[in-house]
Amino acid sequence: MSSSDSESSSSSNSKEYKNFRQTSRGRLLYEMLRSCRTGDSKAWKVLIMDKVTVKVMSSSCKMADITDEGISLVEDLFRRREPMPSMDVIYFIQPSKENVIMFLSDMSGREPLYRKAFIYFSSPVPKDLLSRLKGDTSVLPRISALREMNLEYFAMDSQGYITDHDRALEDLYCEGAENSRKADMCMSTMATRIATVFASLKEFPFVRYRAVKDDDEPKFRDLVCKKLAASVWDTISTYKSTIPNFPKNETCELLILDRSIDQIAPVIHEWFYDAMCHDLLDMDGNKYVVEIASKSGGDPEKKEVLLEDHDPVWLELRHAHIADASERLSDKMTTFMSKNKAAQLQQKDGEELSTRDLQKMVQSMPQYNEVKEKLSVHVEIAGQINQIIREEGLRDLGQLEQDLVFGDAGSKEVINYLRSNQDASYECKLRLMLIYATVYPEKFEADKASKLMQLAKLSQDEAKVVKTLLSLEGADNKQKTRGTFSLKFNSQKTKTAARKDKSGEEETWQLFRFFPVLEELIEQLTKGNLPKDEYGCMNEPSPVAQKANTGGAQSARGGNQSNPHSVRSRRTTNLVRPRNSDDGYSSDSVIGHAQNDFKKMGQRIFIFIVGGATRSELRVCHKLTTKLRREIVLGSTSVDDPNHYITKLKNLSGIEQN
Repeated sequence: MSSSDSESSSSSNSKEYKNFRQTSRGRLLYEMLRSCRTGDSKAWKVLIMDKVTVKVMSSSCKMADITDEGISLVEDLFRRREPMPSMDVIYFIQPSKENVIMFLSDMSGREPLYRKAFIYFSSPVPKDLLSRLKGDTSVLPRISALREMNLEYFAMDSQGYITDHDRALEDLYCEGAENSRKADMCMSTMATRIATVFASLKEFPFVRYRAVKDDDEPKFRDLVCKKLAASVWDTISTYKSTIPNFPKNETCELLILDRSIDQIAPVIHEWFYDAMCHDLLDMDGNKYVVEIASKSGGDPEKKEVLLEDHDPVWLELRHAHIADASERLSDKMTTFMSKNKAAQLQQKDGEELSTRDLQKMVQSMPQYNEVKEKLSVHVEIAGQINQIIREEGLRDLGQLEQDLVFGDAGSKEVINYLRSNQDASYECKLRLMLIYATVYPEKFEADKASKLMQLAKLSQDEAKVVKTLLSLEGADNKQKTRGTFSLKFNSQKTKTAARKDKSGEEETWQLFRFFPVLEELIEQLTKGNLPKDEYGCMNEPSPVAQKANTGGAQSARGGNQSNPHSVRSRRTTNLVRPRNSDDGYSSDSVIGHAQNDFKKMGQRIFIFIVGGATRSELRVCHKLTTKLRREIVLGSTSVDDPNHYITKLKNLSGIEQN
């Protein structure tokens, strides 16, 4: 019986590179569940989890995966359960007092609920709880394994995870947070969960964080990144002595940031497929209910779909511009139709097919059911997005947003837009004001914003939201020199730019100009150019690790490798069209291509953003992984769409929600 993190299974010793989510899945299925199938314990088992660990498990594994590893029943720790004294049980739980008491209650006495128990804790077990477990002499003989899995994060992408702290922005950045018990608990749990990422991947990071300059008088909110970095570092440092084969020197980099690094990314209209789905459609996480024409010709049928990695069409299109995604769907449909005589008969000579025509055409084909369903879902979704773009006039708004960010528009253009678009939605106008305030904060000092807010027909509550967003800016950001305008909005004045166009990156699609600040930060990090007075260090890396951090990607690539394509190009290296596809749809195993891409990688880069990450930032991590040949893993307290982020700003402003 071991109280430490267990050794990796044979499957995880494979030389094949496994990305972040694959590693997480492998640990849960093989290192935990499969390791219990030994000796006289090969029979079916019960798996018991609490409300946190069930989320951990479901974020990385499907129910079929769990069943394949010999689990016949999954139970909730705190629900009443029927005794099964002939079966063994696996507990995957948090190391809390309540959970340990419940476990002891299950397994104590003359008639325990189960025969033998395998206990796996999601994070380090406090000494008092460990003593309590080992001190119960009636239960101890019934424990077959007692281990710390150190896996308490929620994978939401092949290169992303959350700590599930949706209220972190409110808890850590509100007034009085320095004396708040909620803030302390949030910070402590967040640090523990981040640390378990490194325990799972057996990575020892060089820890950096967004800092404030020494001559500032920082508030608690300005020190959140530093405090979190210190807490993560303290936890990870203990792994050297508690986890077998844990590295002694730095093997990767971790950069801890907060939402103040980029206040534009959470509210700007992004134009790639993934972001537009979550921004414009009524989605519940990755779930979406789509209406598809009835096979019998009756009313449309509602179908719940999951937009996730298991859908190869989604995997191929998610990071593509919406125009590119629509074009690819059209191409796939054309190829699909060319393989089917029934489809060819329905195509009208010389007429261009609309998105709705294509959707109806696919529905009319009874064969190739799986292809039909997946294509019809995405054709329907793309059609809905394009319809919303037209109805809400988002192209003009999107152009103004990006012109503001890149210094090609200013107050005059904002005023003209508001005057010309009085019927624009409240959400669109508020998002425009938030972007405008971020680029030109001086326009919202004192009472200067009142006329603008009146012109936009926004209330005092919305004015509070803008003020709250500006208050989240870090001390260094507030002191940045900004361009100034007179109250007459003189168009001849020099405009301010929040971004500079990236050189050498061709824009194939309109409105694909914007990029989050995170992209530049990661590139500077890989070059070793992040200034230490702005991004502090918890630990100085060894010379060997430092050399690997700055040069690992180049050595992994090799000297003669050509430059990777930009994500802004119409066809990118990781979103290629399949060469051989009988049905015109198959993505030629995009996951298989990703495996090949990962074979020669430099050291990993980990980013963590307190206060919520965006889908554009997750896309950047995928893009730069290909470009830099270093897997970039993005972590955050949550992943937010624009309306969700604005709701957080309202909560932080003290505005009551309906």
